[in-house]
Amino acid sequence: MQRFKVDTIDAFNAAQAPGDREICDLIRAAIAANLPEAESKIWHAHPVWFLAGNPIVGYSKLKSCIRLLFWSGQSFTASGLAPEGTFKAAEKRYTAPEEVDPAEIARWVEESRTVQWDYKNLMKKGRLERLTLP
Repeated sequence: MQRFKVDTIDAFNAAQAPGDREICDLIRAAIAANLPEAESKIWHAHPVWFLAGNPIVGYSKLKSCIRLLFWSGQSFTASGLAPEGTFKAAEKRYTAPEEVDPAEIARWVEESRTVQWDYKNLMKKGRLERLTLP
């Protein structure tokens, strides 16, 4: 488990054990290749990508795995993600680098462009609303 604050995605990945670092690097490369227009940064201590200020995808270190999270993933038509939490997020957990399928991540990333819930304004509105995107 990460025990110190990191300010960049490079530092987050470097802080992981070798196998987890490889998973993080593979996930990051797949996201960056398929979502180049997104802003990426450390948010709540984890790498997260945003479109128009709305969190889209990120990953984190859990005790036994690396978790890839799509904030609106429960609404995707592409399969392979498991529901996470009480909102619309969905996840995929990885315990070994060979489990990471860049083509699968690319499908989810592509869908994340047009299937989004408005997490950016959740606190202000007090409810989660589906965004209408092209």
